[in-house]
Amino acid sequence: MLATINDLIWNPMAYFALLVGLWFTAVTRGIQFRRFKQMFREIMAPPAETDGVRPLQAVLLTLSSRIGVGNIAGVATAIYAGGPGAMFWMVVVALLGSASAYAEVLLSQTFKRRLGGEDRGGAPFYVQAALKLRWLAVIIACCYLVCYGFLTTGVQASTITASAENAFGVPAWGTAVVLTILMGFTIFGGTARIMQVAQVMVPVMALCYIAMLLILMGMNIDQIVPSIQLVLGSAFGQDEIFGGLAGAAIAWGVRRATFSNVAGVGEGTFASASASNTHPSKQGLIQSFSIFIDTVVVCQVTGIMILITNSYNVSQGDDMLVEYLPGLEAGVSYTQEAINTGMPGFGPAFVALGIFFFALTSMVAYYYIAETNLFFIMGRADGIARLVLRLGALGITIFGCLGSGDIMWALGDISFGLLGWINMLVILSLTPIVIRVTKDYDSQLRAGKDPIFRPRDLGIDNADWWEDFHARRTAVAER
Repeated sequence: MLATINDLIWNPMAYFALLVGLWFTAVTRGIQFRRFKQMFREIMAPPAETDGVRPLQAVLLTLSSRIGVGNIAGVATAIYAGGPGAMFWMVVVALLGSASAYAEVLLSQTFKRRLGGEDRGGAPFYVQAALKLRWLAVIIACCYLVCYGFLTTGVQASTITASAENAFGVPAWGTAVVLTILMGFTIFGGTARIMQVAQVMVPVMALCYIAMLLILMGMNIDQIVPSIQLVLGSAFGQDEIFGGLAGAAIAWGVRRATFSNVAGVGEGTFASASASNTHPSKQGLIQSFSIFIDTVVVCQVTGIMILITNSYNVSQGDDMLVEYLPGLEAGVSYTQEAINTGMPGFGPAFVALGIFFFALTSMVAYYYIAETNLFFIMGRADGIARLVLRLGALGITIFGCLGSGDIMWALGDISFGLLGWINMLVILSLTPIVIRVTKDYDSQLRAGKDPIFRPRDLGIDNADWWEDFHARRTAVAER
């Protein structure tokens, strides 16, 4: 049943996501390519206001939540269901999808608001401000609330459980107890301490993970070119074994790339709204850069490592086309076995530790995305509704640990797919604003200026944060 629903959502979306990415690449004149150098300047730029979040901090936080389960487990499941060719389509989706990510974050920055002393924004905010459809914005906020409050958290919990059991023999109930306690401590008031540790540990673990993959690739350097040839042959139906999976390669490549980098799904719009910049395009470019690092770099290196060590299985329906790891469930175990092939005894523990930090950080981030949407719907995020959300997040954590990994991935796919359809249709409808803001950014750069966004000059209404921003700048200048 879940597989049927997944296919109904994702089979057409595989092509729709590519078309949306191609559309925004065209209307922005390939901004993710022609402004690639500018991305680095924007990342290192100081915040627009002294009390604002630095762009570098924002991109590190974004990468720390992105580089994780989608890279470590998602690539493996893509190879299992779509063959090695799925990796090629993951790259295509990332290159085109980075334009979709640019567009959605540009909109999030344009229509963000200051609530409770914090800058908040996201898909529901720009639907209400730009489309002036409060009812639709509330429906979308409810979708994000359900997805991030009650579904995707279970995917992370399931992956932590599988990696801990494979590495240390920890039973599922043991992981459920520890993880639920940590989540409870975090969302009921211990956020600051855990997030301080996570924001230090996650970038370190990400760098260690990438270094480990590069070392293993160096140890098998003679297999890299054949693996790339296998990926390309499988992607276009030319490989004698995987040629029949060309369609599945596209579908699963799009599916797993979307789960990993969430381009077009709207997830990145919430965190990006908090960044302090002088122009929405700046944060849009930074978001595009994080997509590139996540999928083009980390996912591909992970996939190549799995292929060169033959640490994978590939299925077609009920049949196995390739079975190098008999009986092993597709997912994080493939990556663990790949590292273990090059460094015996080290792979499972290393990946389990990385998964723990990556996934726990993502689970906390998911909860606060859900809480932001609760805030949007109700005008506040406290009382009974907040308690129900917290208990629901803990409940799905337990279910994710004790339930089937396949079920959790299926539920995660369904929720991401639905949000992808909704958000991509919305940002398509707001294309004129994306074009206007992008042209404004380009024209100011060509004039040798540091771009500063003035929405009234572009005929953009309801961008209240920016009007207040200019008022604050004027007040500071007059002191």
